[in-house]
Amino acid sequence: MKDSLKYFEFFFQSLCREIGEDSGREGLKETPKRVMESFANLLGGYRQNPKELLGATFKDGVCDEMVIAKGIEFYSMCEHHLLPFFGSIDIGYIPDKYIAGLSSLVRVVEAYAQRLQIQESLTEQIAQCLLEELHPKGVIVVCRARHLCMSMRGVRKNPEIITSALRGLFKSDSKTRAEFMQLVK
Repeated sequence: MKDSLKYFEFFFQSLCREIGEDSGREGLKETPKRVMESFANLLGGYRQNPKELLGATFKDGVCDEMVIAKGIEFYSMCEHHLLPFFGSIDIGYIPDKYIAGLSSLVRVVEAYAQRLQIQESLTEQIAQCLLEELHPKGVIVVCRARHLCMSMRGVRKNPEIITSALRGLFKSDSKTRAEFMQLVK
């Protein structure tokens, strides 16, 4: 931890010099420590195994209809600019023999979101985790997000970006896909 703090202090002092700020002024004295603690919290997903968080439970025949978790809020960090992107994720799956604890779907989203990430990968990783751990008949993940790397810099616009990942019945059956989209509308 001491080595990490020294790195953040060096980085922060260099940044302040570059932009013409006094890194020693009162309001900034503790900033390197706060930044280090903030990044440890924002990027805590590296300390979690999403597959273990899923908590798949064997429940043969208990449910063979669509299960949906709608509007799961998330916050992530763009791996290209270290700026936040955030939004919501809708997850749907059709169980075969395994179901997930409902709160574990949220935990899986958080574990992947709390990493340096791009939205496309975040969406794919969640879908793949559910596919591999639950072995469902189908999985769909739809992610809607706003990216500060677009709104604070670059094009300085803030469109909603939507990505999706489809597996199994959601990919092969348009009726199943349409039912999900109607339910999360």
